Amino acid sequence: MAYLQLRGIEKFFGEHRAIKGIDLSIQQGEFIVFVGPSGCGKSTLLRLIAGLEQIDGGTLMLDGRDITDQPSSKRDLAMVFQSYALYPHMSVYENMSFALKLAKVDPAIVREKVERAAAILNLTTYLERTPKDLSGGQRQRVAIGRAIVRAPKVFLFDEPLSNLDAALRGQTRVEIAKLHRDLGATTIYVTHDQVEAMTLADRVVVLRDGLIEQVGTPLELYDRPANQFVAQFIGTPQMNVVPLQKLPAPVQQQAPAGAAGGCIGLRPENVAVRGTGATPVGGQVDLVEALGAETLIYVSTPGGAQFVSRQNERTGLRAGDAVSLDIDASQAHWFDQAGRVVAEQGA
Repeated sequence: MAYLQLRGIEKFFGEHRAIKGIDLSIQQGEFIVFVGPSGCGKSTLLRLIAGLEQIDGGTLMLDGRDITDQPSSKRDLAMVFQSYALYPHMSVYENMSFALKLAKVDPAIVREKVERAAAILNLTTYLERTPKDLSGGQRQRVAIGRAIVRAPKVFLFDEPLSNLDAALRGQTRVEIAKLHRDLGATTIYVTHDQVEAMTLADRVVVLRDGLIEQVGTPLELYDRPANQFVAQFIGTPQMNVVPLQKLPAPVQQQAPAGAAGGCIGLRPENVAVRGTGATPVGGQVDLVEALGAETLIYVSTPGGAQFVSRQNERTGLRAGDAVSLDIDASQAHWFDQAGRVVAEQGA
C-alpha cells in the first residue's frame, strides 16, 4: 500500500480547473520531484498536499489516514518555501524551535532536536545569529532545519533553491540529497530545474496543464519518454525534434509508417557533426558553445531544421562553417502528428 496516495485530486480557481484529477502513489522513503512548465500546476499540487489550498475533489491518504479535509497543522507534513519565511527578529535557534515551542514540547527535547538538526546542517555555530547575519544558503538550511525538528512524515520543498546563485544551488542540492539519505524521509520536491530533477529524484512526475504526462525514474523519462512533450522537457539541452518533411529523403525513409507527417526526435549526443558532404544532411554552424568538458554545436539545415549536437571533443568550427550531420537513426524517437510515440518497425 502506498504511503501517500492521491486519488482523483482536483482544484478549481473559479471556473478554471487547475488540477484535473491527479492519481499518484508515493512509497515511504521515496524522493519525488514534480517538474513542468510554468503554470502546469506543480506548486498548486504541492500546496494541496500541504493543506495550504482546499482540495475540491478526490481524496488524499497518508499512511492509511484520510487527510483530505485536515488542516495543514494536523497533516504531519513540513514545508520548505522558496522565500525561506524566517522570523527576522528571532535567532536561528528560535526559528528552528518555534513550532515545537508552540506545541509545548519539553524544552530539553526541543534543545536536543534543534542541536541534532543544526549538526546535520552545519549550523551549530550559527544558532545565536539572526537571519540578517546569514548568507542565502545558510538561511535556506535554517528553513530546512525548522522542518527537520518537527520530524514530519513527509517533507515538501517548493523550489527551495531558486533564490540562490549557481554555486550555492549546486552545493545545497548535494546537501539536500545527503539529508534525504541520512533521514530516510519521504520527500516531494517542486522545481523547474532539469539538473535538480535528474539528480535528486527517485521518480520524476512530469506535469502539464494540471495533468500528469509521465511518472518514472529520471533515466526512464530520458530514454523512454511517453510523448513529444516529455521528450523535449526532460534533458538539457532539450531533445532535437524536427518535422520529417524538413529532412532529406534518406532520413525520412528510415521513419516507421506511423510517423508519416510527424517528427524525429534525437538527443544532442546522437547527432554528430561531420565534414561537408559526408552525409545527406548538410548544414551551417550557427553557434559553438565551448564548455570545456563538452562542446555544443548548433547547426541549421537548408530545409529549415535546427539541431544541437553534443560532443566531448573540442572543435575548431566557427559560426558560418559548412558541415554535415550524422544522424543516428537507431537512437531516434519517432512521433506522429499528435506528438505520440511511434514504435519502430519490428519493435
